[in-house]
Amino acid sequence: MIKRQQIIENLRKQIKVHHHILGVALGSGLTAKYAEEGGADFLLALNSGKYRQLGRGSIAGFLAFEDSNGLVMNFGTREIMPLIKNIPLIFGLNATDPMINLETYIEYIQSKGFDGINNYPSVGLIDGQFGEALEEEGISFESEVRAIQI
Repeated sequence: MIKRQQIIENLRKQIKVHHHILGVALGSGLTAKYAEEGGADFLLALNSGKYRQLGRGSIAGFLAFEDSNGLVMNFGTREIMPLIKNIPLIFGLNATDPMINLETYIEYIQSKGFDGINNYPSVGLIDGQFGEALEEEGISFESEVRAIQI
């Protein structure tokens, strides 16, 4: 795990020198390895990245085919972490998952060695009647905001 202050300093330095930062969303160790070698500034372990590696579209990450957080935890810790050396790894957290306690799960993510979280998949991308139905069930963007605040 890379310390927060070191990550921020590295990103600021990169912006100053190159005027950009590069994050790579991925779903396998091989992609992580080459992203780090290619100069990426951070990696994002996302459920959609794993689905892309399996030949499916990214949109699959928004459906309940399997436990999103469990999927990311599994390939992140087993496939990615053993291969990367000096690059932050961000966990794609499904903060609206009704099966987790958000604070406890974020502590768990941190204890496993991830360097941060990103709200993914995000219900903020869902609108219309389906978006309204999710809100009525308490599955809301507010949960994602709360996760980032934690």
